[in-house]
Amino acid sequence: MPLTPEPKSEHPSTYVVEDRSNQEELNRLRVFDYLLTAGMEGVLAEQPDPTIFTRVLDVGCGTGGWLIELAQAVPTCKVLVGVDASLTFVEYAREQAKAAQVSERVEFQVADALRMLEFPRKYFDLVNHRSAVSWLRTWDWSKLLDEYQRVCRPEGVIRITEPEWPVSTNSPALLRLTELSAQAFYQSGHYVTPTRDGITSHLVQLLQRHGLQQVQTRAYTLEFRAGTPEWHSLFEHNKLGFRTLLPFLHKWIRVPDDYEEIYQQMLSEMQQPDFVGTWNLLTAWGRPSPRRELPDSDFAR
Repeated sequence: MPLTPEPKSEHPSTYVVEDRSNQEELNRLRVFDYLLTAGMEGVLAEQPDPTIFTRVLDVGCGTGGWLIELAQAVPTCKVLVGVDASLTFVEYAREQAKAAQVSERVEFQVADALRMLEFPRKYFDLVNHRSAVSWLRTWDWSKLLDEYQRVCRPEGVIRITEPEWPVSTNSPALLRLTELSAQAFYQSGHYVTPTRDGITSHLVQLLQRHGLQQVQTRAYTLEFRAGTPEWHSLFEHNKLGFRTLLPFLHKWIRVPDDYEEIYQQMLSEMQQPDFVGTWNLLTAWGRPSPRRELPDSDFAR
């Protein structure tokens, strides 16, 4: 693979969990990977022919679950590269790729996509990111989408998946915690508006504004009912997530004095036999603008 040497150390990051060696956050991301892929009916359910993607880049790859599953599901994917700003996440992803016996085709690298993507122009058939709202602020989209278009082949696909917060649920405590999170995401610049669709309702416009062509979308509704495997994943995700996210909430909003009580109430309500929740996601994808011709040197601007 024509990859440049990876950085020797991590750069400061815009990720909402400042401690990128946090094991609870690593576990949350591992669960989140599974939750999203299962809820979206596989790694590339909306793409009519995934076999056309021989070279794939996954940006903000986290613990690597999506890329590893893609390698297993689509053997014609020959070069699969994941980049993430966290060395802890990347090292874990490498171990998982080795255990899954796909490390000959899958490589993970420490890199901050908001600084540069050190890959040749027009190299990848597919550039993917999922839930980048956790590290991507509204003013960063322009540069990032420029980079995606630079490294993606003209006939390739740029694919973005983002979630909505808060979830719809019969748990008042869970609804309250997701509302607080949405407020913090807006105050910190990760959301365009302080609403549950603070990114998803703007996603198509963002892609089109920055030159993507033939933009299409597919909406997903993930449903969670008590006692199901999907519910278990959501429970673990929330149990970990509303702990690791707490410093971020304190930084950007006034956290209620009874936050711990709300958190414990959420755990209790989610374990009730009548618990139900839904979580909406939106995937948008398109092709790079045929008029864009950025030279390789531009990735370091």
